[in-house]
Amino acid sequence: MAHVLTLRSVAHKSSIRRQENLLGWLMASPWIIGFSIIMVGPMVFSFGLSFMDWNLLRAPVYAGFANYRKMFFEDELVFQSLKVTLYYALGSLPLGLIGSLAVAMLLNAKIKGLALFRSIYYLPAVLSGVATAQLWRFVFSPEFGLLNTVLQLFGIEGPNWLMSTTWVIPSLILMSLWHVGGSMVIYLAALQGVPTDLYEAGTIDGTGWWSRIRYITLPMISPVILFQVIMGIIGNLQAFVTVAIMTNGGPANASLFYMLHLYRQGFEYFRMGYACALAWLLFFIIMGLTLLVLRSSSAWVYYESELRGR
Repeated sequence: MAHVLTLRSVAHKSSIRRQENLLGWLMASPWIIGFSIIMVGPMVFSFGLSFMDWNLLRAPVYAGFANYRKMFFEDELVFQSLKVTLYYALGSLPLGLIGSLAVAMLLNAKIKGLALFRSIYYLPAVLSGVATAQLWRFVFSPEFGLLNTVLQLFGIEGPNWLMSTTWVIPSLILMSLWHVGGSMVIYLAALQGVPTDLYEAGTIDGTGWWSRIRYITLPMISPVILFQVIMGIIGNLQAFVTVAIMTNGGPANASLFYMLHLYRQGFEYFRMGYACALAWLLFFIIMGLTLLVLRSSSAWVYYESELRGR
């Protein structure tokens, strides 16, 4: 009799488990369906188009590896745009990480009007990219721009920022600091989650402010730093709106970002198959860099009261 009751109990638990699994899948089904339609479907379609010759006006024609052969061996602008994009990313990513973290640490202090300052720093992150680009065009104007006007006060003749092959990318990197507010909010939430007793213990031990940042703050928020690095890689390598409005790739392709080159191929020259091939190259570059960062995270990301790799 006990054996029969045990079997019934196991069967009952198994039935409940199946019902819970079914309920879980039903609850997740809207996201799964949406992800399949909005993300997976277009990606599969794009991958198929990368082997096609399609100008949006006639039916696609199979072209084999012609688009990839052109991308690697014929189109010189591919490597130029990759070089420009990596130059921009290598400058804006660390600058943005350090800048947003510094602002977050300042706004984590207990000062009067803190809510107002937080709103001011976050406001640029919600402004339209087009409006922001137009604003910075006036800032970088060589004749009446704010930046050159300030430099003239110190007797410095400012360059033609956006029309100089030397200064156009540094100008865009400098402009990228305008958007630190979005990352600042995430850092601020992470900083407020750091236990205060750790700082108190550090103060009792006589550690300075830099030691507290190095050995307490940075390790405790390292998972957030990892997230910010990955999102920064993805965002910077896909930069488009700013350069399309401010320079349109000039001068002399000195600011030809990869996404701008891809956009031109697809929507200006109607080489949609070739544009899809370009998109897949960028996808694998981003995926490779992301995996590299994730693989290195075991050496510097702090989890569950243990610093891995050290």
